Amino acid sequence: MVEEYVRDFESRHLAIKLELLSLETREGSATATIYDVVRYPALLVMRDDGTLQNMWEDESFPRIDEVLGYARA
Repeated sequence: MVEEYVRDFESRHLAIKLELLSLETREGSATATIYDVVRYPALLVMRDDGTLQNMWEDESFPRIDEVLGYARA
């Protein structure tokens, strides 16, 4: 489901790439801890400086246009 969402997003918005992280990696686990992610999968929109713009948890991902709005902010 997550990979399909990423493919759909990137096919519509070629200039924006989504990064997938796994909790089974140090980086993924650290990111989940930093941003207090407690339900999975999770979608986080962050600025280049690491500031969290918005977060959705569980399988209730938002519309792609909504994520795009946060990504461009």
